[in-house]
Amino acid sequence: MSFYFPEKPKEPDDPVDGADDADEFDDEFDDDVLDVLDDDVDASPDPDLVDVLDEEGAVGDPPAEPPAEVDLPTAIAERDQYLALARQVQADFENYRKRAHTQQADAEARGGARIATAVLPVLDACDNAMIHGVEGIPPIYKALFEALSKAGLSVIPAEGEPFDPTLHEAVVHEAGDGGEPTVVEDLRTGYTWHGKVLRAAMVKVRD
Repeated sequence: MSFYFPEKPKEPDDPVDGADDADEFDDEFDDDVLDVLDDDVDASPDPDLVDVLDEEGAVGDPPAEPPAEVDLPTAIAERDQYLALARQVQADFENYRKRAHTQQADAEARGGARIATAVLPVLDACDNAMIHGVEGIPPIYKALFEALSKAGLSVIPAEGEPFDPTLHEAVVHEAGDGGEPTVVEDLRTGYTWHGKVLRAAMVKVRD
């Protein structure tokens, strides 16, 4: 008895017809896909799309916060308060400036008055010298008095003027007709410095 064993079919040495064409198609398809992807990556963004995103906001941006409500009466009250404070500061500064200017002027006047007071004996000496007819004194007295008068020195009117106790010092009295006391003689010249009595005039008064 004999047995039959079928032969194992041989694998084909050559590929199936059409396999090469399929491989070539796959390779070409892959290349086309890569080209499209490269084009999409390298392409510049659409300007119209960029404008739309700029106007509407990029996706994912937080929404803009609504403007805070303003309390108009409160804002007006604060404005008025700040304006009042500014005006007060300006007024205080103006008062300080005027006060400082006045104090400076007073200090200068007091300093000048002290100097003028120190010079008064020289003027008295010149007066006495001219009364006794000493030569050469009038030009000196004139130059000295003009310099002092420009600085603020003035002579107090005396002889023939109504007696004023704030300007005149009565050292001699003579009887009169009972009318208004009048200065009849200037015994020593009086002076003022910037309108303030520096030294009262020593006078003789007729009552």
